[in-house]
Amino acid sequence: MKKVSSTNLVYAFSSSMSPVLEVASGDQIVFETIDALGGQIKFEGDVINLDFSKVNPATGPVFIKGAMPGNTLKVKILKIDLAEEGVIVCEEGFGVFPELVKGFKAKMLRIKDGFVRFDKLSIPANPMIGVIGVAPENGHFTTGTAYKHGGNMDTKYVKTGSAVYLPIFQPGACLALGDVHAAMADGEVCVSACEVCANVTVEVELINYEIEWPLIETESGFFIVVSMGTVEEALKEVTYQAVKFLSRKLNLSMNSAYMLASLVVDIQISQLVDPNKTVRAYIPKYLFDGKGEIM
Repeated sequence: MKKVSSTNLVYAFSSSMSPVLEVASGDQIVFETIDALGGQIKFEGDVINLDFSKVNPATGPVFIKGAMPGNTLKVKILKIDLAEEGVIVCEEGFGVFPELVKGFKAKMLRIKDGFVRFDKLSIPANPMIGVIGVAPENGHFTTGTAYKHGGNMDTKYVKTGSAVYLPIFQPGACLALGDVHAAMADGEVCVSACEVCANVTVEVELINYEIEWPLIETESGFFIVVSMGTVEEALKEVTYQAVKFLSRKLNLSMNSAYMLASLVVDIQISQLVDPNKTVRAYIPKYLFDGKGEIM
């Protein structure tokens, strides 16, 4: 099994990324990741000296041999091994209520026996990957921003047992990931979750099929994930993508698929606090007679 060290970090997804490792379709890879604060906060008082240029690192990128624009990269999440302590922060000017906090606040959170300890509360851990993406078609996206290439989607279903499908825009795809959370609720309203260092084991596979936006597959269904400048834009686009998905998979007219979507598709919010807001459309697999392929 191949490994990417957390000494190989990127802070942006760009069309000219330089890979640090080369693998083949079918290979398994371990990504050593640093928490979204760059491992800088070990004690709550460390916020005084925080270097914001080291925030939101992703480990990689990894070149997948044979990956070409127009293909899709399937990333199966096999395992997420968490560190024993994480941190949550909030900051004046950020989050859903930017005026609620004065200055910068941090709280250390112990992770033990499958729970995150918040004061006297025990919250069930739900390890997930906040940032996962590939080199975009063009331009430069910080690792704090999500778009068609993936990136900071902060979607809690990017977890063990799920598969993430990413559109490929550049030869080799250039996969990178990071920003692991031990627990995060939909919305991520205060601007962070339980940020934690972790080792993430994945398996990559090339698929000769083209998608427009990232897609997550779970045991029960598919999530189409869309990130745009406003929630309203993202909601409209993800609904359209869900209708197209139903139309293609079930050989329906767009009108019929639109009506079906109103019966079976759940429109949900992933995060409300990053530069692009992320929403998702959930489509249950029972509609497809057990055929789980995205094609």
